[in-house]
Amino acid sequence: MASLGLGLAALGRPGYINVGHGRDLAPTRLDPDAMQQRVDEVLDAAVAAGIDYVDAARSYGRAEEFLASWLASRARPVGSPVVGSKWGYTYTAGWRVQAEQHEVKDHGLATFRRQIAESRALLGDHLARYQVHSATLESGVLDDRAVLDALAELAASGTAVGITTSGPAQAATIRRALRIDSPFTSVQATWNLYERSAGPALAEAHAAGWRVIVKEALANGRLAATDGVALATALAQPWADVVLSGAATVAHLQSNMAALDLVDGIDPDASAGMVESPERYWATRAALPWN
Repeated sequence: MASLGLGLAALGRPGYINVGHGRDLAPTRLDPDAMQQRVDEVLDAAVAAGIDYVDAARSYGRAEEFLASWLASRARPVGSPVVGSKWGYTYTAGWRVQAEQHEVKDHGLATFRRQIAESRALLGDHLARYQVHSATLESGVLDDRAVLDALAELAASGTAVGITTSGPAQAATIRRALRIDSPFTSVQATWNLYERSAGPALAEAHAAGWRVIVKEALANGRLAATDGVALATALAQPWADVVLSGAATVAHLQSNMAALDLVDGIDPDASAGMVESPERYWATRAALPWN
C-alpha cells in the first residue's frame, strides 16, 4: 500500500486555489512569522503520525524557507523526512492573496540553474528529489537536451530527478517521458475521484520502476468533505507509492490520516460515477479563484 506524504502548496503562501484556503489560514496568513509557526505545527504533527515524505516547490511562496527552518530548529537528520521539491515556476505574487500573476512558468536551462541553486541554498543535503514542475508536451522540456543533460548531472550527484504533470494530457506527457533518454525516476501527477485519466500511464511508470506520487487527491478541496474515502481510493491504487495530503491545519492532517484505516474496505467501482472528462476537470480547476 502507498504511504501518505505532505505537500506544502497550501502552507507556503497566503493565497492558493484550494477551496476554503483563506478561511483555513485566516487571520494569520499575511504574517510570515505566523505562517512559519503553522508550518512547524503541521510538520510536527505529520512526523509524529509517521509521514516521511514532504513536497515543496520554488513557486510555493516561502515553502522551502519554512521547511528549511523547521528542519534546522528540530535538528532533523537528512532523510527524516525525505524532502522533494520542484523547479520551473517562479513565485511572483509578492506575498499577496490577490495578484495579477501568482507564478511564471519557464522550463529553460537558465531557470533550472537558478532554482536548483536556490533550493540547495535552503535545503542543502536534505533535498533528495528535484522534479520538473508541471512538465507538458507544450513546454518543450522533454525535448530540451541541454536541460535533460543538466538534470542528468544532478542525478549523478545523488539527487533523484523526476517530473510532475498537470492538464488533460497528463497521460501523454508521462508516456513521452518514459520513452526518452532521461534521468527521470519519478512522476508526480494529479489523480482523484474526478480525474483518473492518468491512471494507466502511471501504472506503466510504476512498472518501469519509477516512483509514483499522487497529488491533488482531494481535487483542490472539492473532495474535502469525503477526504477519507478520496485519499483511501488513491492509496489503494496498485501503482501508487506516495499520496500527498495538502493539509493546511493539524485538524485537516488528522482527518486525512484516517484514510489509512479505510484502504482495505475501498471499492473502486463504488465511485466510478464521479469521474469527469479530463477537459471538464481541468477547466473547472482553472476557474478556481485564488483565495
